[in-house]
Amino acid sequence: MPSLYHLTRRALTIALFTATLASAQTYPSKPIEWVVPYPPGGGTDVVARLLAESMGKTLGQNIIVANKPGAATNIGAEYVSRAKADGYVLMSADTATLAANPSLYSKLTYSAEKDLAPVGLSVRFPLILVVNPSVPAKNLKEFVAWAKTQDGANYASPGAGSPHHLTTEMFREKAGLKATHVPYRGAAPAVQDVVGGQVPFMFVDTAAGYQFIAAGKLRALGIASLKRVKNFEDIPTLAEQGLKGFEAFAWQGLAVPAGTPADVVAKLNQALLTAMDSTALKARFQTLGLESTSSSPRQMADYAASERVKWASVIKTNGIKVE
Repeated sequence: MPSLYHLTRRALTIALFTATLASAQTYPSKPIEWVVPYPPGGGTDVVARLLAESMGKTLGQNIIVANKPGAATNIGAEYVSRAKADGYVLMSADTATLAANPSLYSKLTYSAEKDLAPVGLSVRFPLILVVNPSVPAKNLKEFVAWAKTQDGANYASPGAGSPHHLTTEMFREKAGLKATHVPYRGAAPAVQDVVGGQVPFMFVDTAAGYQFIAAGKLRALGIASLKRVKNFEDIPTLAEQGLKGFEAFAWQGLAVPAGTPADVVAKLNQALLTAMDSTALKARFQTLGLESTSSSPRQMADYAASERVKWASVIKTNGIKVE
């Protein structure tokens, strides 16, 4: 006859299994918070709101986007890493959060590898070299010639350690230029100051820059992809203009606090894949020049790991540190 201890232990195991199963079946039972670690109006914010609306319909719950900008995504990342791991707090985790910050900061309040769990990649943003129309350059060659007369022209970025910042440093190194970084709190204010002429140039992502390029408020000189981008075909790549092999993207995916149940992560991943496969979102992303990068959680983890290696090298070579 089984002992009371074994009966109690078995009952406890069954109860835990039943509770877990019930949780998976009922998830989500309340609205979900989606943290965007940038201000409203930038490319990451645009993508998050599009995906949140679509995924919310699939999951049967509202997904509320909350902007928590600052410290190159670290404020948002810390908030999410400390949240309850139950699937009700999500995050747009990007190049900065998962790949660059571990090398940029000597001390972080979260671990990109240990405290955040990947759900799946979403999109990557081609980055475009743009100038204020007052800059007398219409292609890469003319820009380099102009920049060398400036003895260190200022350039804008959405923040220290952002993909835009690191891409510009990689560009500056390969083009043999001097340039001074002017960081902003997000893409929208950075773009506004380049449009206004306070800063002459920057690398802008397609989502944040397309309307200004189309309106002639920014002049696009080259795109940091190896092939021309659909809907931006008139912008030549930097590689074809002489920077051979030059490629850089601002990419992002969806992450949750580490320890979130695997079945909840799987449900979120399926909702993300469904959203990414919708005709309406595909068309919208194409208009914005975005490249869809749907993936499994494992594929996102592997991609983030390879990007950490790439950007660690750029950061080390250029002696970039952020505290």
